[in-house]
Amino acid sequence: MTESIVDARIALPDLEMAIRHCGEGPLVLCLHGFPDSAQTWDALLPGLADAGYQAVAPFMRGYAPSDVPGDGAYDALTLARDVLALADALAPEAPFYLVGHDWGAITGYAAASLAGARLAALVTAAVPPTSRFLAHMSAAQMRRSWYMGFFQLPGVAERALAARDMALIDRLWRDWSPGWAYTRADIAPVKAALSARANRRSALGYYRALPGVVLNKRQRRRMMAWRTTVPTRIVYGETDGCIGPEVFAGSQTCFDGPFDMQALAAGHFMHREAPVAFERLVLDWLHAHR
Repeated sequence: MTESIVDARIALPDLEMAIRHCGEGPLVLCLHGFPDSAQTWDALLPGLADAGYQAVAPFMRGYAPSDVPGDGAYDALTLARDVLALADALAPEAPFYLVGHDWGAITGYAAASLAGARLAALVTAAVPPTSRFLAHMSAAQMRRSWYMGFFQLPGVAERALAARDMALIDRLWRDWSPGWAYTRADIAPVKAALSARANRRSALGYYRALPGVVLNKRQRRRMMAWRTTVPTRIVYGETDGCIGPEVFAGSQTCFDGPFDMQALAAGHFMHREAPVAFERLVLDWLHAHR
């Protein structure tokens, strides 16, 4: 019997986080990216619940209806600390699993660094480890990543993101998943999560935290040497217009534990375009490490 999705709010040390959840059992946290919202996992959560998991999709910090953090921190380690605090609140001291797409994937890699053996398994989608992304920054990938530089422009990026009913979000969805005929109903929750100026600034804050990390020699060295023993499966889309499939080459060098990589005939939002195939990849990996 398919479980229904319930909305709730969880108090974390730094903010209140809104979540969507269903099911009981070992905790699986499903993290969204940009431009997206927790509803992106509405097809996966009931499947996880039916398979015997407590499936939880938070609205990441700064995305309504979660709080906008007072500290303005959006670096990957801060995002990962949110994940650990959420796991502590929902399943104290118990092992948990993580599924992350886009910024959720980046957060997942950071969480693997902080959680250690408590993170039983990780599935990431659409983004390789940061060291592989930087190592494959070709001219073609720089063109795909134009928005990352544009988002550094204060005021300009905020206005562009808000203009014409957030038409920039539609553009990114079309460019990144060119084979997906999404509907207004699909994208409406994303625009709702970013409807307020403070929420849009928060979403841009994720990108504005990147230069400080990349330009810091010590942090960059640590990032390029990053490895984990957490069992990890990476899923990428063969037609992804955001991060090209070639960027994932060599990702296995970042993992000392069980690792594999799977491709789907889809774009950046492969979990929405091919939900049945994506769910099977997630469940197979979680079951193998339960």
